[in-house]
Amino acid sequence: MRLANRPLRLAACATVALLTAAVGCAPQDAAGPGKQSCARGQLATVARGTLTVGTDKPAYAPWFHDDDPANGKGFESAVAYAVARQLGYDKGAVHWQTVPFNNAFAPGAKRFDFDINQISISAARKRAVAFSSGYYGVRQAVIALKGSKAARAKSIADLRRVKLGAQVGSTSLDVLQDTVRPTQQPAVFQKNDLAKSALRNGQVDAILTDLPTAFYITSAEVKDAEVVGQFAATGAPDEQFGLVLDKESRITGCVTAAVDTLRKNGTLARLEKKWLADAVSVPVLK
Repeated sequence: MRLANRPLRLAACATVALLTAAVGCAPQDAAGPGKQSCARGQLATVARGTLTVGTDKPAYAPWFHDDDPANGKGFESAVAYAVARQLGYDKGAVHWQTVPFNNAFAPGAKRFDFDINQISISAARKRAVAFSSGYYGVRQAVIALKGSKAARAKSIADLRRVKLGAQVGSTSLDVLQDTVRPTQQPAVFQKNDLAKSALRNGQVDAILTDLPTAFYITSAEVKDAEVVGQFAATGAPDEQFGLVLDKESRITGCVTAAVDTLRKNGTLARLEKKWLADAVSVPVLK
């Protein structure tokens, strides 16, 4: 009886061996509709052997320095190269491409492997593109003209009696309404450009934006304004910047794994401390 069943057992073992070999050779850590190995330096990138990274131009500090994302200076430039190294691509194998901010997460095929440009992860954007896990937690901030009553605010209560404004549909407006709860009806703007003009012209005492935008506005656009303070992170989950990938990208899982590793080993925290020291120094309004 045992001898009679031996061929069947051998066939079964052969089948198991074949299946085991197939599983052993299957791509690991894959993401997206197509499976892709995360073998270092061997991803299914837009250009073979090269990692193409997109960002907008001009590329502003503190995210980039000297309008040159390729120099490795600035938080996002440094993060991009850290992710590239984790994926197995040295600096010479990274190619930067100019991608306007709104184009990065617009529907359609992408010519980059990932884009890094202070883009918040959101459900609406996920309908058009894929995101890595977050590499930077975003906070909202208050901007006011230097020397004004709003600029002297030390707490949320101090802001409630000044005229505030924010962009419609933004997280900034949510914080203004839900956290600050001003006594005056807030001004709501279609774009941040209109909010900045209103601040310059004295139509509002202060405006709310995310902290990175606040730094840019006060350093390059409204130089007689200052960042008054930032708000503690609110909501679940907290607002995060993520790397943007094509909706059908086969390397999303690999890029996410790289970001997760950089978070766990402390690299992201070190880069944030090095390049975003100003963010740490801004007082938290309570």
